[in-house]
Amino acid sequence: MTKHTRIRKFNTKDTYPEQNLDNDLCQAVVANGVVYLRGQIGQDLDTRESVGVGDVEAQTEKAMANIQMLLEEAGGTLEDIVKVTVYLIDPRYRETVYRTMGRWLKGVFPVSTGLVVSALARPEWVVEIDATAVLSSGAA
Repeated sequence: MTKHTRIRKFNTKDTYPEQNLDNDLCQAVVANGVVYLRGQIGQDLDTRESVGVGDVEAQTEKAMANIQMLLEEAGGTLEDIVKVTVYLIDPRYRETVYRTMGRWLKGVFPVSTGLVVSALARPEWVVEIDATAVLSSGAA
């Protein structure tokens, strides 16, 4: 049986106290050298505070900073990203989000999927980015 490494475990009852949830989740799972990241938003992972409320660029910056931090905790870097999925609540945010994300991923060339959705888990969140990475170091 393969052992997976689970990074930053949490329970949704603590993360979303205003919602009646009770799920054990984590921010990232490393399995056979692949890192699967939970969708990242404008939220500080340590304090759970929303960042950049009303500012799509600030939320994108925080989501990408979270992705970088989680990949580093998993033993990787942004260069290990092979796929990103971007969720927007408004197609007018696309240029700002992709331009901001593109600065973080310059020279990485991942595949990308972009979706427009009616809402995210909290009303103040306007963009969510998830990523999959393959560790070049062969870790985990």
